[in-house]
Amino acid sequence: QVQLVESGGGLVQAGASLTLSCVASGRTFSTYTMGWFRQAPGKEREFVAGIRGSGSFTYLADSVKDRFTISRDNAKNTVSLQMNTLKPEDTAVYYCAATTLFGSRSEKDFGSWGQGTQVTVSS
Repeated sequence: QVQLVESGGGLVQAGASLTLSCVASGRTFSTYTMGWFRQAPGKEREFVAGIRGSGSFTYLADSVKDRFTISRDNAKNTVSLQMNTLKPEDTAVYYCAATTLFGSRSEKDFGSWGQGTQVTVSS
């Protein structure tokens, strides 16, 4: 497992952009598929984006695929989520997570989680 720490959340207006970052501990970061999930108040946690260990392949939820970009820097043990054209419905706590299963969108497959960072989008 790896330890994960997210940062970059905040309060923004609709239409703004925000970049979340997640720093991982450990020497095997590049072997993990990394993912971002989010949980809005009163809702279940949902998959947002994932990226292969090498960074060569990404996959995103339909609700964000035209607005969000996931990337990683294995030299710095970081994964980022660039969020553009934010909408009020993007308001949630965003979590970084790690798995050894490439392509998974299920939180059950992710064994390591960060503490989450709050993103609030006002209308």
